[in-house]
Amino acid sequence: MDTVKTGSDGSYSYKFELPQGQPEFVYVYFGDTKVASLLLRNGDKVKVASDLDGGFSVEGSEESSRLKEVEDDFAAFMKDFSAAVEAEDGPAASKRYVEYYRSRVKYIISNSKSMTSIPVLYQKINDDFPVFGQPADAIYFRSVHDSLAKVYPESKYVSALGNEVEKRLNILSLQQRLNAANEAGFPDAELPSVDGKKVKISDLNAKLVLVYFWQAADASQKMFNQDVLLPLYKTYNPKGLEIYSISLDTDKGVWASVVKSQGLPWVNVCDGLGAACPAVGLYNISKGLPVAYFIENGTLSEETVSSEKELRSILAAKLK
Repeated sequence: MDTVKTGSDGSYSYKFELPQGQPEFVYVYFGDTKVASLLLRNGDKVKVASDLDGGFSVEGSEESSRLKEVEDDFAAFMKDFSAAVEAEDGPAASKRYVEYYRSRVKYIISNSKSMTSIPVLYQKINDDFPVFGQPADAIYFRSVHDSLAKVYPESKYVSALGNEVEKRLNILSLQQRLNAANEAGFPDAELPSVDGKKVKISDLNAKLVLVYFWQAADASQKMFNQDVLLPLYKTYNPKGLEIYSISLDTDKGVWASVVKSQGLPWVNVCDGLGAACPAVGLYNISKGLPVAYFIENGTLSEETVSSEKELRSILAAKLK
């Protein structure tokens, strides 16, 4: 952020350096009013004419002109959409949204190598209503990212878009798995065990399955295996308990070594993807490890286990 002073005629000038291959979004404000939106590349020399109501024009930057077009299109859509909502004309509002959504898909396909496609992907009608809010929209995010990564591999915006693509693809994968397993009462996961063979949660024939997320690289979690899980498993396995232990380690060698050295007798799996493991999205893992869920008689239980006390209490109640 920086400030500039205007001359007596309202003119101003500003100069800054941009690394080659790393375009930058620049927004100019007068007080709380945005008076220019720019997308600048190394070597650009632009002329901006703006008023205090937020209107502006820009010369000398093709990307900035595209960005202005993107913002103008969104403003026009929001005006029509809001008018339909205020008039309680649901069909008109829905039609306008569909038209705009299709126009934005067309835009990002036609401009996949333009950085202006990024703000298009993130447009929101309100905080709970993004224009691209469906799980299947992950495909458009990936398409834009892959195109931009070839042109601007060093851009921080492209890097951030890549993280968003990963998150959205996990959500899409979750939806596809749930749709494909509409008769199951829990999200199924299929991951490689220590011997490399993939094992599904649904392969386990047990009254109660503990789906357990942990990291072998964490010393306290290794101790939890030894001091808590092993004794409980010996007690409750004959009564119908099985454990599907999902390691979120990125070093599969460390994980496999711990599993073998501790002699963990239950199902142990790890794909080496860490937080990007599909099971993280399937079970919405967003807090610290270890954490576990119960599948009782083929149905995911509402209990979430994150402490030894909770684990002992639930096991005692369910497997008497």
